[in-house]
Amino acid sequence: MRPLTDPIAAELADLAPQLLHGYFDALPRARVTVATRLAEALWREDIGDARVRFRGERHGFDRVLLDPVDVDPVTLVTHEGLRAELDSAVHGLALAYARRASMDPGHRAAAAVAGAPDMLALLDGSAPDERTARLEQLAVEGHNLHPCGRTRLGWSTGDLIAHDLESESTAIGFLAVPPELALGDDLSERLGVAAPGGRRLLPVHIWQLRHLTGRHPDLFADGTLRVLDEVLPARPTAALRTVLPPGSTYLKLSLDIQVTSTRRSISIASTRNGPALSTVLGQLLELVPGGGRVLLMTEPAGVAGLLEDGRQLSTIVRDGLGGRLAAGEQPVPASSLAALDPVSGRTLLSGLVDRYAVARALAGPRTAAAGFLREYAGLLLPPVLALAARHGIGLEAHLQNCVPTFLDGVPHRLGLRDLAGLRVHHPRLAASGARLQLWPGSVIGTEDDTVLLSKVAYTAFQAHLGELVLRLGQSHGLAADEAWPIVREVVDESLRGHPDHAFYTAATVPHKALTRMRLAGAGDLYVPVQNPLHGL
Repeated sequence: MRPLTDPIAAELADLAPQLLHGYFDALPRARVTVATRLAEALWREDIGDARVRFRGERHGFDRVLLDPVDVDPVTLVTHEGLRAELDSAVHGLALAYARRASMDPGHRAAAAVAGAPDMLALLDGSAPDERTARLEQLAVEGHNLHPCGRTRLGWSTGDLIAHDLESESTAIGFLAVPPELALGDDLSERLGVAAPGGRRLLPVHIWQLRHLTGRHPDLFADGTLRVLDEVLPARPTAALRTVLPPGSTYLKLSLDIQVTSTRRSISIASTRNGPALSTVLGQLLELVPGGGRVLLMTEPAGVAGLLEDGRQLSTIVRDGLGGRLAAGEQPVPASSLAALDPVSGRTLLSGLVDRYAVARALAGPRTAAAGFLREYAGLLLPPVLALAARHGIGLEAHLQNCVPTFLDGVPHRLGLRDLAGLRVHHPRLAASGARLQLWPGSVIGTEDDTVLLSKVAYTAFQAHLGELVLRLGQSHGLAADEAWPIVREVVDESLRGHPDHAFYTAATVPHKALTRMRLAGAGDLYVPVQNPLHGL
């Protein structure tokens, strides 16, 4: 037995000893993964001597793939806060690797019995939101551009096992509070749970409930915060604070832990803006090219508990995909496209492109990949670019917020979720005739064109399509100089004659500098990166 000096291992020995050897075996891989992602971020954002110290393969938008960096990632930075986050990411990722290694043989055995060639086929017939959550579990490493994708500051080992992405289930508790402590919609009827005695109902992530019990014992002792007996099981999603109870309605719940660089509580503004944005976006999507192919996962209701700063007991209701898909229409969360399929050993994206090749009767992997990219970009970009250009709505269309659907591998429709991070350009929206009242002081509002367009450029092009281009090159041999002209054609068709076209096709475009932001402790920071759409 190896010494239990590791911050997770000692607890793991008591709680899940069957994972201990797998955890230790995964630690070196986790260290290299986090260190390499950190070094790539330092290189991309031109921090310190990264561009001298590290060498690798350069891709679009200054994405660089470095040779494995075999060091402890905390040695690459001096910022104490970031060092703690990196350490958490390493140990959390090692545990996630160990848990996946224990789960994947079951998937392979089930696939063998069912005669399914991959996970996509194995999950055929599953409810769409259950299927989406199951596929999200495959994206073990988290955010594709952030070195701290598995940071979980505030959670113990027991919490990781009980509530993290690989967990089969977590739970939702409920509080009954005086009416003056709740701001927003009454969720009792939606959730089938009643608050007694004229009180208001607040759903709470079960971890958050225990966290607040310890933080405010006096409010629980005097009955101000009254815990109800009802407990609702729910499946964790990749967002962790967003959970899926039985059915097809998600709940986004405050979760006061740090994931990546951000504590995952929810502002009052987000609970109130969600319903208003859902209404306006639903109307505007009917007016823009490609909008009819968007499945907006609306946020019809929200409520905030007015405790502390109002972020600790907030809930946003989000509609799912249940009852909205055609026969054979398969949702695949974009965040899992680059994940390895435990059944086939290839990426989910590879499996989809192979299906696409059969459906479109295309010969040759590069031809199939090029056709797939053209149709995928043609699904994603027209409504996203048009909403910004015509109405001043800059969607945050990165991998984590998009759930494309496919018919036999052919991109069909686009599920869009999570409205809290988009940008609203007030002058453009007003000029379009649309009316939207945001909560006072909402950070999503702007009058700056660059703020609006940077949001779209970073999320849709860099974080989203950049990942697909990279993976299609690896799996199907589609070279970047073949792939980016395909994307450029879609941009040209979508924005012909519009001033936004020049921004998206300039020699450099702003890149959201996630590591610089963490080091500075400031809001959004951008650095210029070379643009593969320029000059095509």
